[in-house]
Amino acid sequence: MDRLAPLHLFIAAVEAGSFSAAARRLDVGAVQASATIARLEKELGTRLFERSTRRLRLTEAGEQWLPHARQLLAAWEAGQAALRGAGDAQPLSGRLRVSLPSDLGRQHLWRWIEDVAAAEGAASLQLELRLSDRLTDLVQEPVDHAVRYGEPPDSSLVALPLAPANRRVLCASPAYVARHGAPRTPSELHSHEALRFVLGDSLHGRWRFTSPYGETTVVDVSGSRIADDGGVVREWALAGLGIAYKSGLDVASDLVAGRLVALLPGWLGEPAPLHWMAVGRHRLTPALRRLAAALRGHCEALLPAQRPASNLTSGEPNPEPNRSAGGL
Repeated sequence: MDRLAPLHLFIAAVEAGSFSAAARRLDVGAVQASATIARLEKELGTRLFERSTRRLRLTEAGEQWLPHARQLLAAWEAGQAALRGAGDAQPLSGRLRVSLPSDLGRQHLWRWIEDVAAAEGAASLQLELRLSDRLTDLVQEPVDHAVRYGEPPDSSLVALPLAPANRRVLCASPAYVARHGAPRTPSELHSHEALRFVLGDSLHGRWRFTSPYGETTVVDVSGSRIADDGGVVREWALAGLGIAYKSGLDVASDLVAGRLVALLPGWLGEPAPLHWMAVGRHRLTPALRRLAAALRGHCEALLPAQRPASNLTSGEPNPEPNRSAGGL
C-alpha cells in the first residue's frame, strides 16, 4: 500500500484543499504528506499544485492527472475485489474509522458493529470510533465514514439509509409528568422546562410538530439546561429535569421500559433520518454494505418502540390545529 500513498495523498489534498487537512484525513504527518507530494511531482516531472498561504490550487497538469489518479486507485481496488472472489464474502478487515452520534453510538451502534464483526469473523478489523454530535467533515478529518442524522450536507457524500422513517419524539420521565402534567398541545410547552441541544453555534430551540391535520406548528421553547451532547439531554430527561425532543432511536429503549413517556399523542415530531455516510462509492465495499444493512435491520427493530401510548399522557390531541405557537 505504500506505493499508493502518493495517489491517496494527492486525491485527499485536492478534496480537502490543503496538505495538512489531507494529512489529518489519512492520519500521517503534515511534513510527510508534503514530502510525499513533492516526490510524486518529481517522479511525474511537473508541478501538480500551486501553493499559497490560503488554499492549494491544481495546476493545469494537476487537472489532467486527477482523473488518471482516481482511475489508478479504482483499478487497484477492483483488482483486490477480483482476487477475493468479487469480495462478496470477504469479512470486514483493515482499519475502519467511523464517527457516531454520541447517544445512539454509546447505547447501541458500537455493540451492533461489534456483533457484525464477530459474526463475520473479522479478526483483522481495526475499529476506531469517534463519538460526537459535531458534524464531522469526512474530507478534512481522519475518519472514513460517519453515521449521522439528517440528509447528507455535501453532494460528494454517498449515504446509505439506516432509518429513513425515524422522527423526533417529545418525551419526559413519569416523575416529571406527575409533578408538572403533560402538555396537550405544542403551545403548552411554553410553560414547561425544555431540555435543549446545541450543535456548534446553533441552538435547537425551535421545535416543530405536525398536527393530526397535516399542518406544521413551531414552538420556541426555553429552559435552564442546554448541552452539546445528546446523551446528556436524555439523562436529564430520565432524571425528571424537563422535557426532551429526542430522536426516536435514542429513546426507544427508555419508552419500552417506561423510564420515559411519549407526549403529545397524535402529533408527529420532526423527521430525523439516519444515514451511513462515506466520501465516494469506492469506500462502500461489499462488507461495509452488509454492515450498513445489518445496522438498518437493528434500527427497524428498535423504531416501533417509539410508538406506544402512555396512560400518563392524559387527554386527546386538540381537534383544532394550534396557530399561535411560533407565530403560526
